[in-house]
Amino acid sequence: MDRWTLQMGYPVAINPNPIPLFITDITLPLCSLQWQVPLTVAVGNTSAVCSESLIWINNKTETHRIGQMGENTWLLGNINQTGYFRVNYDLQNWKLLIQQLHTNHQIISVGNRAGLIDDAFNLARAGYLPQGIPLQLIGYLPEEPSFLPWHAASRALYQLDKLLDRTDDYSLFSDYVLKQVASRYHQMGWPTNAFSLSFCRELQRELIMLACSFGNKQCHRQAVAYISDWISSNKNRIPPNIRDIVYCTGVSLMDEDVWEFIWMKFHSSNAVSEKKILLEALTCSDNTFLLNRLLNLSLTSDLVPEQDVIDVIIHVGRNPQGRNLAWKYFREKWDVLNARKWLPEDLMFHFEVE
Repeated sequence: MDRWTLQMGYPVAINPNPIPLFITDITLPLCSLQWQVPLTVAVGNTSAVCSESLIWINNKTETHRIGQMGENTWLLGNINQTGYFRVNYDLQNWKLLIQQLHTNHQIISVGNRAGLIDDAFNLARAGYLPQGIPLQLIGYLPEEPSFLPWHAASRALYQLDKLLDRTDDYSLFSDYVLKQVASRYHQMGWPTNAFSLSFCRELQRELIMLACSFGNKQCHRQAVAYISDWISSNKNRIPPNIRDIVYCTGVSLMDEDVWEFIWMKFHSSNAVSEKKILLEALTCSDNTFLLNRLLNLSLTSDLVPEQDVIDVIIHVGRNPQGRNLAWKYFREKWDVLNARKWLPEDLMFHFEVE
């Protein structure tokens, strides 16, 4: 196990050439150890997938024959994501997989659909694939009924959102995401009771978060309606599993009075989990004055618990309107934060990513 435990990262198995031969090219880190990779593979077409087979890869480059394959037959590696590595393909194979998902996604299992989405976005982020490949891949999502592929897509889309939100092409990106989300979001709707199946709740929450985050108007109206009802009745009827989404959306869209209301609820709540959600919601405001006020209050008063100060800075930094504020505040208060031992090892990573 030394090859897996004594070096960082993980391998990328690459199929760089067309079929019928399956050629593996294992991408290595800067380390002398060579992985032994148990790679499961299967081939399929528009009507069926063949049984998987196991190939042990012991060298950086190997050639394996996996049987008869036609020009419309695609190859799938790391079946159901059982191996700790990523799999890349030549562009023709990616196009065949994309075509399969758009034509009949159920030929490929749920786990493999999620794995393809996760691999494609991460390989594109690392420069192994054109960015268009994962975006084309998720074009089938309006037909996707399962949580895992949606979850894989949403994680990747939020990362892209951070990179593109200040570019001229951002509206094209957000419109494309909303196009993929719209039909399934409207089909699933909002929670009506607490007794729906867990996988339905998970998918529903994922779709609501995507819809509200990328600007779906109906999602925004529903979130605002929930917050308005809470303020007018002083009864919180917001379903618990989506409160973080509704709080954040409401604070970002509504006026300063809503921010003050959430701030008041933060102080009056005795539930630790609820206080955490309320505090994070306060960082969602588009008002830079309020964001700067929250940053200052977090460090100069006892109103924000010490253990939450760093979280406030991080979450303000994730807000496009607060990114520069948080970075400036972090630099100005470096000596104080460092003296109080409040700096987690990965804090600089958050600002590097931003």
